[in-house]
Amino acid sequence: MAFDKAKAYLDEKGFGDRVKEFEVSSATVELAAIAVGTEPARIAKSLTFMVEDKPVMIICAGDVKIDNSKYKGMFHTKAKMLTAEQVEELIGHAVGGVCPFGIKDGVSVYLDESMKRFDTIYPACGSSNSAVKLTCEELELLSGCLGWIDVCKLIEG
Repeated sequence: MAFDKAKAYLDEKGFGDRVKEFEVSSATVELAAIAVGTEPARIAKSLTFMVEDKPVMIICAGDVKIDNSKYKGMFHTKAKMLTAEQVEELIGHAVGGVCPFGIKDGVSVYLDESMKRFDTIYPACGSSNSAVKLTCEELELLSGCLGWIDVCKLIEG
């Protein structure tokens, strides 16, 4: 199970006690915000793409989306999201629980600047009914990310 793998990773790093499992779904930003009891923007969503035949994960605030021109400037290609099947195969977690913990080797993880405005954020923990409370610094440490990037914009509406 992806949750068990993600939880074991966080246990090993000393953060397993921060993981919460819910009786309700946290598979979307809105559902996760309700389950956690926070604003949607604080949900750290994981977006996955294919760049030069390699999987890339970008973790960003719940109230943003990819800015295509910024993305192309960073990765020199058009944003092409993975399908649900590819996410499970290449990342190791199913859509709704994707996170950077306990993922498959070869996934490049980046953190988007959109999260830096918060003292705490809530990424998933490998399942569609889990989350973990972290600071941006802790997420940076635990995610094995390649760095902070700026490829998102606020969702209008």
